[in-house]
Amino acid sequence: MTDPSQAFTDMFRKIGEQLKVPSFDMTKIMEQQQKNLEAMTRSWQAMAGGATAIAGKQREVFEAAAKDIAEMAKEFKPTGSPQDILAKQTEFAKKAMEAAIANTRDIAELVQKSGGEAVAIIQARMKESYEEIKASLEKK
Repeated sequence: MTDPSQAFTDMFRKIGEQLKVPSFDMTKIMEQQQKNLEAMTRSWQAMAGGATAIAGKQREVFEAAAKDIAEMAKEFKPTGSPQDILAKQTEFAKKAMEAAIANTRDIAELVQKSGGEAVAIIQARMKESYEEIKASLEKK
């Protein structure tokens, strides 16, 4: 009795021969797919590293904000003229806004960096894959 999977394989081989389809180097295809998987893994690692850095920065921002609020509450003594109190509140608001802007910029840079690294890894693999295909076609 004939193995059904072998008969199926033979059928496709015969069709390929009749249509003069070039043979495939399965070892080379597997190597290319392995490189693709490795590139995806490096890309995911870059994204994960970026996410970790972003989470760390967000924790740092939260801790600094909590510290600033505690210090302000401890130091705030509503004494003096209304203009003095307003000036103190305005100065605190200005410092808080400057810190928020700086922190937002830092987080945006981290997001851009990690995303850029991940994209660069995939782009490099795509270019390498294109060169591999081009080289294999030139040999024939």
